[in-house]
Amino acid sequence: MTAAALALSLAACAPESGPTVDLPAQVDAAFADDTQAQLQAAVDRAVAASGASGAVVGVWAPWAGTWLAGAGTVAPGAAGVDDGASFTAGSITRAMTCDVLYGMVADGVVKLEDSVATYVPGVPALEGITLAQLCNSTSGLAPYLPAVFGRIIATPDRVWNERELVGYGITRAGTAPGSFADSDTGYVLLGIALERASRVSIEALYEKYVFDPIGMPDTSLPASAAASMHGLWSPNNAEGAVECAAPIDLSDLSPTVEHTAGGVVSDLEDLGRYTQALALGVRSYDKGGRFDAPLPAAGDAASWFTATGGTYQAGTLVGQYGSIPGFLTAAFADRNTGMTVVVALNNSRASDVLVRALAWELAAITSKAPAATGQTAPDAGLPWTADDMAAQVTAAAVCPIP
Repeated sequence: MTAAALALSLAACAPESGPTVDLPAQVDAAFADDTQAQLQAAVDRAVAASGASGAVVGVWAPWAGTWLAGAGTVAPGAAGVDDGASFTAGSITRAMTCDVLYGMVADGVVKLEDSVATYVPGVPALEGITLAQLCNSTSGLAPYLPAVFGRIIATPDRVWNERELVGYGITRAGTAPGSFADSDTGYVLLGIALERASRVSIEALYEKYVFDPIGMPDTSLPASAAASMHGLWSPNNAEGAVECAAPIDLSDLSPTVEHTAGGVVSDLEDLGRYTQALALGVRSYDKGGRFDAPLPAAGDAASWFTATGGTYQAGTLVGQYGSIPGFLTAAFADRNTGMTVVVALNNSRASDVLVRALAWELAAITSKAPAATGQTAPDAGLPWTADDMAAQVTAAAVCPIP
């Protein structure tokens, strides 16, 4: 098939306008006051612990209610955060890039076992690496961000070429192929390969396989900074302590810094729908064993914490979390109930463990939310408690918690 014919084929298969997936019915109610108070307290503590000026958080429990909230300000001394604020989705983008892969596999454009060298030739370090390994983060490729982080902080608006970023990653020491090791290099490389295989831009591929089917009108992979929340990063002061009160403003950070590993910009409503759809596997191409063979998410990870298919699995939750310059983000949904949590903190100085723990704390609180009138609460079955995760937030703190 010629490149032109393939592009026309993809366009012809594009979904009709509007979402095409069926998601669980969501009760139109607010959470009980006690549940809301617990959620708010957890978010406020994490904002302080991370040095963020603000946060956005969305929680959906189909049987109990919805809670969307903004906390703090979009930047130090700026306006308050609205729950409709846009923010950089960060590592959640990685799951979307894998969505495109699986959609293209279902359409017969590529195969999971295809060598990335077929689409990105002439790079010896890529020989033997498959598209599936890039999606699963089992390629052994090292991340590139540590090699360019200083330059990103100094000139956040610089536009980066994807191949240059991949070049930094493949020249760094990686890990043995076959085990899970999260790598932005792999997801950026996967985006390049999918564009070349389809002869269609990654922006159009996201629209076809992710944004349009789910109904995400406020989500995009922009060419330049587009989030209404400012990304922040707190450096060390002269005494070596974290400068919590005077972070560096990264609001003009170019999305090309992380591109298909973290460049998507979205909001709570869109990412809530996306994460629920991802966990429940409601799209036509969400079949085929994407999550069937998970690997330990870390060498010392609990047995219930695994990773594969561009996502993490935590008990019955499926989602993503991580850090890019300016933001800590996390999004998880329960594959049994559809319960969903999305959260973004606008300072990336702390470890991404902090935002992961916050998301899981919110999930633990929500899993025990009493049912709204006429609804039935499911059995709560997460392998941790809210207190467990609150302690992890505290342990990961880089700034004082009042």
